[in-house]
Amino acid sequence: MPPRASLLVFCATLVLLLVACTGTPTPLAPGLSGSVGLPHAGVLTGAAALPARGAGYRLLRNTSARYGTPRLVATVKRAAREVAASRPGAPLLVGDLSNRHGGRRNGHRSHRTGRDVDLLLYCTTPDGRSIPSPGFVRFGADGLAATEDKRSPFVRFDTERNWQLVKALVASPEADVEWLFVARWLEALLIEHARARGEDPELVWRAENVLLQPKDSAPHDDHFHLRVACSPTEAVAGCEGRGPAWPWLPEPLALEPWSDAEALSALIDDLLPGEPVTAATTRTP
Repeated sequence: MPPRASLLVFCATLVLLLVACTGTPTPLAPGLSGSVGLPHAGVLTGAAALPARGAGYRLLRNTSARYGTPRLVATVKRAAREVAASRPGAPLLVGDLSNRHGGRRNGHRSHRTGRDVDLLLYCTTPDGRSIPSPGFVRFGADGLAATEDKRSPFVRFDTERNWQLVKALVASPEADVEWLFVARWLEALLIEHARARGEDPELVWRAENVLLQPKDSAPHDDHFHLRVACSPTEAVAGCEGRGPAWPWLPEPLALEPWSDAEALSALIDDLLPGEPVTAATTRTP
């Protein structure tokens, strides 16, 4: 075998092995971008930062975990703005998103790829006055939560405004909600409220599907955990959802796979200078 041909075969084999084993963007796999990998095992590139405050929301604390995909950040802004416009009151408190480049975050198993965010629950005084959330307080099935404030020892789950938040998320064609984790008894309060209000049955059905108490973590009786699905373009760039393919989510892109010869020649062309090695030159007559 000529020396150049041997070099081509060696380089192609090496590249194929490296690309097959990587799950993050590298010089050998530059096409991976955005939300890469699984929510609990991945990274984030091209992140957008959620400002400390905006229309209808503010960050719970000054944190480095304020980054997400541009679509997630836009979803949080839009939903908070819609709730504030339809039901004025205390702002939505936003907890952790992801680190700027994703990866492990203390206190979270997921939140690694820019598709997760914690949203604290809207609450009121026992007599119904909207107040800022006192933090991660745990609501019971009666809709009440104890606080550490002796002047106001209890707060009430604001069912109406929390439903408006769920509605804004599941009704948005841009959000592509995969899951909205919350305790099952709070889900029951929300769905019962929506039905009593005469909300669109299709919308309520969507909410019933995405609202879920996780089985492998805390019950989420003190906040919503929003996770958005991979968009079709994000999936092509390395996003791995593995969540339900809800019928209202966009269809995946229909891609025609390359042949082995085409993929091999493209990899070699990227690595070696000189004349391009076309797919035709790698095929035997």
